[in-house]
Amino acid sequence: MSVELILWLFSFASVMVLVGLTAYQLICLSDLEFDYINPYDSSSRINAVVIIEYALQAVLCAAFLLTLNWFPFLVMAPVTYYHVKLYMNRKHLVDVTEIFRQLHGEKKYRMIKLAFYFGLFIITIYRLVMTAVLLFIDEDANLVETRTI
Repeated sequence: MSVELILWLFSFASVMVLVGLTAYQLICLSDLEFDYINPYDSSSRINAVVIIEYALQAVLCAAFLLTLNWFPFLVMAPVTYYHVKLYMNRKHLVDVTEIFRQLHGEKKYRMIKLAFYFGLFIITIYRLVMTAVLLFIDEDANLVETRTI
C-alpha cells in the first residue's frame, strides 16, 4: 500500500473524528440552550474533548507538512495556529460561570468550525479517491506489462 494512500486514509478518519467532536460540542451547547443539561455538565463535556480535537488537528496538519502536501497544510495551518494561540493563552476551555453569556458566540464559533471541517472532509474524500484510482491504474499497468513479457 502506498504511503500517500495511508496518509489520505488517516486524514479521512481524522477529519471524521474532528467533525464528530465538533458536532458533539455543538449538541452540548444546544442542550444547554434548551435547558436539557446544566452548565457544569455541558462545560465539562466540551472541555473534555477540546484538547483531543486540538491535538488531532495538530497531528493532521503536521502529517500534511511532513508529506509535503502543501494545499491541505496551507488550508489547515491558520486554524491550527489559532488553536495553539487559544491553548497558550488558556482560552480554549469553556468557563462554567460565563457559559450562558458566551453561548451564542460559542455556538457560532463551533458552526464555523464545523463548516471548515466539512470543507476539509470534501477535499480529503476527493484526494483519497484520486489516490486510490491512480494507484489502481498504476497497478493494472504494471500487471499488463508483466504479462506481456
